Amino acid sequence: MAAVISRQKSVSVNPLKQSQPLGATLAFLGLKGMMPLLHGSQGCTAFAKVSLVRHFREAIPLATTAMTEVTTILGGEDNIEQAILTLVEKSQPQIIGLCTTGLTETRGDDMEGILKNVRKRHPELYDLPIVFVSAPDFRGALQDGFAAAVESLMRELPQPGETRPQQVTLLMSSAFSPGDVQELKEITAAFGLIPIVVPNLSASLDGHLDDSYSSVTTGGTTLAELREIGSSVYTLAFGESMRASAQILEKRFGIPFEVFPQISGLGAVDELLQGLSDLSGIAVPEKYRYQRRQLQDAMLDTHFYFGHKRVCLALEPDLLFARVGLLMAMGAEIQAAVTTTKSPILETLPIETVIIGDLEDFEDLASGADLLITNSHGAEISQRLKIPLFRQGFPILDRLGNGYSCSVGYRGTTQLLFELGNLFLSQEESRH
Repeated sequence: MAAVISRQKSVSVNPLKQSQPLGATLAFLGLKGMMPLLHGSQGCTAFAKVSLVRHFREAIPLATTAMTEVTTILGGEDNIEQAILTLVEKSQPQIIGLCTTGLTETRGDDMEGILKNVRKRHPELYDLPIVFVSAPDFRGALQDGFAAAVESLMRELPQPGETRPQQVTLLMSSAFSPGDVQELKEITAAFGLIPIVVPNLSASLDGHLDDSYSSVTTGGTTLAELREIGSSVYTLAFGESMRASAQILEKRFGIPFEVFPQISGLGAVDELLQGLSDLSGIAVPEKYRYQRRQLQDAMLDTHFYFGHKRVCLALEPDLLFARVGLLMAMGAEIQAAVTTTKSPILETLPIETVIIGDLEDFEDLASGADLLITNSHGAEISQRLKIPLFRQGFPILDRLGNGYSCSVGYRGTTQLLFELGNLFLSQEESRH
């Protein structure tokens, strides 16, 4: 059991965490025909948009209610109404994801009441789903906002229907890249199951050229698929932060679920494939049996370089749990673990302490380590301490292909072990 310690500093130095509205926006971008709408100032939206564009190197649809000093004092109802009507006229979205920010949460706008009034005045909006998420950026972090968006989707859009014995729902946490989502979709489909993935970033932010320009998302989970989730036979929740969304589906439709907090590493992937085999009645395909043998060989090849290496990590809770588990299984030692927000998964980590803090805390704890694992904002720390950096999490601004990276399943774990092993190998060579 790990002790979770929150640093009580009067100021955050070199912040690690990203905001809840950014997390909610990222979740919404995994839906087809979606336009995320941030209720706040233009600066809040511009910051989120720039961060997402630089990480994925893709065009990111994102709108704002453009609150000013005057509208903040008088109330934002007119701004929300005008923003929605403008989006419907110019972008014609299939879904709007309306998300608050710190500004409007502090003011305390009655969002549900505002949406009711807007719909009353404009009956033409009746058939347009407007999914609201409360996401104050003065509390929580990216993972919390992402999870809150998925919970709102599960509360509002799925409808009851006759159970389809082959259909399963995959709920993906913010810890998974578009490449990870694609791999888990393919693994599930290999067992004859039909997965509905929420959110499906592998179809929207994976990096592909579309035939024509669109001002909304061109890929992702469709509105029809979201409606059909109530007919799924089972829910697989990937990442502890998806547990609440799975519980909403269980409560609404009686759909049983299982949470997989980690999908990297031999044991974790074995557990997933055994679960899919039990669910479908189909034996594990030979393709994955072969990939398992490849992973075993990769573990043999790389474990010499992991043994007793001291690693410091600064990641969101779900991703931190997955990386700590894999590193410790390979014989590495966790020198320090820093995270962004509270999560029940943190206490189950097999280390002494986890710090909820910033990158200043991370740097203070990292001296003498063999490897740093965090986002691109750790690059300067890496240079100052002369310790290699393995970039993980969000944002990764100084590397290409973030939409393609895969670290789940047997294949993804093998790839991850070789990438980490090569860093350790280079470090040993530089000492000679």
